[in-house]
Amino acid sequence: MGTGSTMQSRPAAPDRGARPGAAGRTARLRDPGIPAPMNENTEAPLLEAVELTKRYGEVQALAGFSLSVRPGEIVGLVGHNGAGKTTFVEIVSGLTRPDSGTVLIGGQRPDKARGRIGVSPQHIALYPPLTVREHLAFFGNLSGLRRGALRAEIDELATAMCLTGFLDRPVGLLSGGQQRRTQAAVALIHRPALLLLDEPTAGADPETRQALLDVVKQRASDGAAVVYTTHYLNELTDLGATLAVARRGRVIARGTSAELLEGLPGEVQVTFADGEVHQSTTNPTATLLELLAAERRTVEAVELRNPDLDDLYRSLAVSDER
Repeated sequence: MGTGSTMQSRPAAPDRGARPGAAGRTARLRDPGIPAPMNENTEAPLLEAVELTKRYGEVQALAGFSLSVRPGEIVGLVGHNGAGKTTFVEIVSGLTRPDSGTVLIGGQRPDKARGRIGVSPQHIALYPPLTVREHLAFFGNLSGLRRGALRAEIDELATAMCLTGFLDRPVGLLSGGQQRRTQAAVALIHRPALLLLDEPTAGADPETRQALLDVVKQRASDGAAVVYTTHYLNELTDLGATLAVARRGRVIARGTSAELLEGLPGEVQVTFADGEVHQSTTNPTATLLELLAAERRTVEAVELRNPDLDDLYRSLAVSDER
């Protein structure tokens, strides 16, 4: 199932001598238990996680975590460090068992659906001595790809992920961005029905980030369900993702960005000849007119800033941690 098996323990590496290639608004937020609207997509969820709990000693990693994802949907899973995002990915991929709750992938438990899952873990989990091509061939073979089909997938991913120039270079000699692209390609090689991407662009260069986003959008348009955890909130806008906001082991808000941003305050900034005025507001136009009428000073510049995903993140996932 791609690199899902490498998140905690790697499978035995292929024989280096035999190339595998030859073989404030929280009251009105959408109930997290209700799937987000999918713009005419009425298919049943591919991934259904219900009331997952997981404790590590004194740490409650998950405390009733529920999330569903439909085919073709990209869900941006966001939250502070320790919100439970990585634990959720590990449970869905079958690497960790929950203390309670259920996970179904196309109606199957994770251990029965591994061939349908592709995982790109948060930390690099590759074999330094093996080449990029060997990684793709090895994990493609594990997923049942053979001969021409395997070669075609390798060639397509190498082009899409900008890997062509170093397919036969050992991964240990690659840059960090090249390793990120390789790891994502390993998760994608068997065209999984469910993609779990845990901060796949952390520390990545712009080329790596754009290549991955383009491929993720394409796979979703082909029908894959995608869970994408990230702290780079602008990526979720680029992906057209619906959002799931996690806090303290639960999903506390679920919906489209427009739904979750509705009612959050933006900001009006007016620059006068002798200074600036900043004011938070949910009605920028009315607030601007009031400021101009009250100040009666020479205006040099006006800036209206609408709320964005950073504001949402701060209001829902961070505010009670301070």
